[in-house]
Amino acid sequence: MADLGTIARPYARAAFRVASESGALDAWSKALASAANIVTHDEAARALSSPKLTDDQRVELITSIAASMPGGELFGTREFKELLKVLTENDRLAALPAISARFDELKAEAENRVDVTLVSATAVEPEIAQKITEALERRLGRKVELKVEIDENLIGGAVIRAEDMVIDGSVRTRLQRLTETLVR
Repeated sequence: MADLGTIARPYARAAFRVASESGALDAWSKALASAANIVTHDEAARALSSPKLTDDQRVELITSIAASMPGGELFGTREFKELLKVLTENDRLAALPAISARFDELKAEAENRVDVTLVSATAVEPEIAQKITEALERRLGRKVELKVEIDENLIGGAVIRAEDMVIDGSVRTRLQRLTETLVR
């Protein structure tokens, strides 16, 4: 079977096209994330896998759960229900997390934006975060949405992740490299 990323690509592109045409990129992003959360939730996944349910009942179950979630209003639209129905009929509900992730990548590209994660051993001062954001915007030529995470295992320094780019300036990595050099 093909990996979920490969399966997700055409569904994400189709959803993106519909969302773009209707000017509802944010709503679709939220709705896809909510749908992905539903199908990965243990209880919901068990219920959805029941052989007693028809495809229409699976779609209805997802729609009813999502009603109060972010993007829930979109679940009532013909377009979103059709996406869920196609995914259900083709036994592709498990691809929803990958579809949501790919959709968000397409959205970021369209908005000329990149999501960047800065992982640091300690809290990062806002001024430093702003300087990093500005430097990355110059380097990448796109608007940067910076998310800061703390990982005390880094010991010191930081790791920056932006799409397929990783800048690892952590003390932990430097120590690992030093150890590898000394062991040789």
